Amino acid sequence: MRRIGILTAGGDTPALNATIYGAVERANERGIEVLGIIRGFAGVVDPRLPHVRLNPLRSTIPELDPCRGGTLLGASRTYVDPAQTELLNEIKPRLAQLGIDGLICIGGDGTINGMQPLSEMFPCVLAPKTIDNDLGLNYIDEPSEWVLEHDHPGVHGSTTAHARETIALEDMINFATPGYATAVYVVVQGVERIRTTAESHRRIAIIEVMGRDSGYIPLGSSYGQPDIVLIPESPIDMDHLEHRVAELYDMQKHVVIVVGEGVRDQSGRQLGAQTKSYDPAGNVVYSGAAEELKRLLAMRFGDEFFGSRRKHESADSVIFTRKVGHTQRGGRPIKFDRFYAAQLGGKAVDLIVENKNNHLATLQWSAEKGFYLDSLPANKLRDPFKRIHPRRVHPSLYDAQRFQPSTLGKEYLRTMLTNAVGAEDVEDIRMSTFSAGKLSSRYQSVNLDIHQRIEVLR
Repeated sequence: MRRIGILTAGGDTPALNATIYGAVERANERGIEVLGIIRGFAGVVDPRLPHVRLNPLRSTIPELDPCRGGTLLGASRTYVDPAQTELLNEIKPRLAQLGIDGLICIGGDGTINGMQPLSEMFPCVLAPKTIDNDLGLNYIDEPSEWVLEHDHPGVHGSTTAHARETIALEDMINFATPGYATAVYVVVQGVERIRTTAESHRRIAIIEVMGRDSGYIPLGSSYGQPDIVLIPESPIDMDHLEHRVAELYDMQKHVVIVVGEGVRDQSGRQLGAQTKSYDPAGNVVYSGAAEELKRLLAMRFGDEFFGSRRKHESADSVIFTRKVGHTQRGGRPIKFDRFYAAQLGGKAVDLIVENKNNHLATLQWSAEKGFYLDSLPANKLRDPFKRIHPRRVHPSLYDAQRFQPSTLGKEYLRTMLTNAVGAEDVEDIRMSTFSAGKLSSRYQSVNLDIHQRIEVLR
């Protein structure tokens, strides 16, 4: 193995550069040249195959900073369709022209699907990333529990019941994905800051965080001490929720609720998809989970509830919503993500060299070993119908009666996040946030420097 390619696909996360860095540093040790392919699979299908030499002379380029969020290679949501045989047949000689012997893809389940047809032509491996922490399994035989459902249009499968009532943390496949810890860190700060506003003005705050299918981010938000955490895996009992909100409001005069964007009611419908409007172009715009939850609570409580406690206050004015949004995906990765992203990038290089084709590097945990690296054939993630589903928060990690993490859920979070922020993270905030130089200079985009290094096939 003399030369490998590496690309980043799908959405950005804070730890992508750290993963690339780990892969390049490991390649340096093994005497392998690394070419970074620009814009993920979009670069692979581009006849020019834009690329950057990431370690000329076996030395990592200075632009590759593991402390910098995002990806210096750029990303796209372009994927390779296995049915596009003509296009696939063009890719192999294109990569061969550059002398690429194998390909590392950094991404999630969509990236695995895009990598699959390529792995039938040359060695491909995956280094995992996703802030949702949904790439993995609660236990190795979990995919076999998925069954097809035909009752709901567009629903391709669902778990009717978990075979295990509880799980062991040691059994989890891919304990945590790079990007998740930093996303939780951002959310926790947001919850703590919104809390003081809700508390000061005696209001109910509903904070929407990412997680369409998987509730790991709202689960992790518990470090911000929200009063109520709602996750997509647990359908909302509105009667129980209304009672708990009223109880908390009467006791402390404010309530903070964190809601995952994909939360559902007891009929299985996404809250944010129930109320829709249209933008000027005629496109459907959904209200979002937080806005819909506000509407439902305001309707249930009515103005009378708040008027009897606070004169001249309507339900609409007492309840407010905020979305943490894309800030969860950006910025400097914290220590946990930087370190293990780099480790997984290095593991991906080892997998390529060992000819572990169509495998993914995984981060495992056990009480005896702590965190350690392993790997898994990518197809082990597929259900009997060859689909990869987002890993969901197992019922044993969440207490649906209390709207909080369960005892096991707290143990899961503590294992990962107790020392996730390093002293160097705090020092960076102290030194760089209000650096005087920022007032007299423009932001220096890494894209400008990388553009000078881009080469193409001719």
